[in-house]
Amino acid sequence: MNTALAPTLMPTATTVGNPAINIGIFALFVVVTLAIVIRVSRNNNTAAEYYAGGRAFTGRQNGIAIAGDYLSAASFLGIAGAIAVNGYDGFLYSIGFLVAWLVALLLVAELLRNVGKYTMADVLSFRLRQRPVRIAAAISTLAVSFFYLLAQMAGAGGLVALLLGIEGDLGQRLVIVVVGIIMLFYVIFGGMKGTTWVQIIKAVLLIIGAVVMTVWVLAKFGFNISTLLGDAAAAAPAAADGTARDLLAPGLQYKNPVDFISLALALVLGTAGLPHVLMRFYTVPTSREARRSVEWAIWLIGAFYLLTLVLGFGAAELVGAKAIKAAPGGANSAAPLLAFELGGEILLGVISAVAFATILAVVAGLTITASASLSHDVYNTLVKKGNATPEEEVKVARISALVLGAVAIVGGIFALGQNIAFLVALAFAVAASANLPTILYSLFWKRFNTRGALWSIYGGLISAITLIVFSPVVSGKPIDAVTGKSPSMLQGVDFHWFPLDNPGIISIPLGFVLGYIGTLTSREYNAAKYAEMEVRSLTGYGAEGASQH
Repeated sequence: MNTALAPTLMPTATTVGNPAINIGIFALFVVVTLAIVIRVSRNNNTAAEYYAGGRAFTGRQNGIAIAGDYLSAASFLGIAGAIAVNGYDGFLYSIGFLVAWLVALLLVAELLRNVGKYTMADVLSFRLRQRPVRIAAAISTLAVSFFYLLAQMAGAGGLVALLLGIEGDLGQRLVIVVVGIIMLFYVIFGGMKGTTWVQIIKAVLLIIGAVVMTVWVLAKFGFNISTLLGDAAAAAPAAADGTARDLLAPGLQYKNPVDFISLALALVLGTAGLPHVLMRFYTVPTSREARRSVEWAIWLIGAFYLLTLVLGFGAAELVGAKAIKAAPGGANSAAPLLAFELGGEILLGVISAVAFATILAVVAGLTITASASLSHDVYNTLVKKGNATPEEEVKVARISALVLGAVAIVGGIFALGQNIAFLVALAFAVAASANLPTILYSLFWKRFNTRGALWSIYGGLISAITLIVFSPVVSGKPIDAVTGKSPSMLQGVDFHWFPLDNPGIISIPLGFVLGYIGTLTSREYNAAKYAEMEVRSLTGYGAEGASQH
């Protein structure tokens, strides 16, 4: 469908497809995955089973699960929509996500697996003072997980009008509650093992769905990608001032190069500091399998983002940018609308189910990470002084998951209709600013100490949040001519003073600098403990669940 036909779709966008088919396919996925979760999680009472799935997953299985965890609704729906609306600039977003895995592969994966046990704080506190560092790491983990959770939960509510035909805020809030309850079942009963299998299934479905749609789109253009790109560029609507918009040239979304550099820094460096991604490295038996996990993840994620290039430009040509931006969910509706245009109700139903499966799997991974941090790092450190039994930790983790799920549901309801990009950007910015500097210093700088870790974590965390709150993402962007709303999170107000959408270019270097200064201003240094950590990180000797060699 060309942009000339867009008005025929726009009035019916809230009822596109058959809601009964969409709900039926989604319910089938939920029933099947719940049955799998129950079956694989019968022996889930020990900490190693609940937190790390018994370290029984192969590198290939874990790599597929990482892809399932990483390819969130923002990746599937958001990037396809960004490409459909902004072309070249939208694809740059996916490149940032992919390149980030090279940082994880080369600097983090194996060493982290060898040093840690269940959480990021295990690594950061290995040779430093346990109590303050674990608390700081837990706060950072909860901050990243919380805002990522809000993005996924709000995304579920925001897209429901298009995917399931439910209108009004009340219906969307009910969907957020249902998603939260299902996710809690995965986490509380399934633990890491059940969650991992859900992520594997979701990743396979997502990639198969994207491949089918990609082949379908290419078939409409004679399997000639140049024809697709040319037609999509020719069909692009003019800008508000009447000037042409070239989808194949940079500058439609990132008019300020510094803004793009800042965002790219957050995406490339943030991934290696995301707690729910780092926790996946503990589900494999050895550091070698951890490396294989990342290799599999890179291939799968890279291939998927190439598919989104075709899907995005296909949506730009066959659906049209105006229809996409006017639909519920805005740019996020590009992939579902393209599915309906290609295969009607059935394909839309499948893509709808995959989209919700994506949300469920990612939310489950985030919740188990946050609950593990609360029980393993906070409860064991603060309450039990490091003497909690594994059974006690698992019990507290399940209670924590229940509380976090409730908070995520309530937060998702309040975040309904808000700018999801703000929440995702905040999660990546915090991870890149607070977590990654501390991780790299801990692994590679022998002089690093507790004060440096605390200054790095808290400095990066506070600076990232502060700069985003006072950025144009929250307030001050001009009103969009198509939607009639400002792209900013808050409408009708302007209190921004930081000019960039993402704080990465400031807060990430600041996290490194504060860690450096904090270290040099403290005399603390444990040479023996660093030597132990260095041997363990490089050889795997003494690593949890690994053979001694």
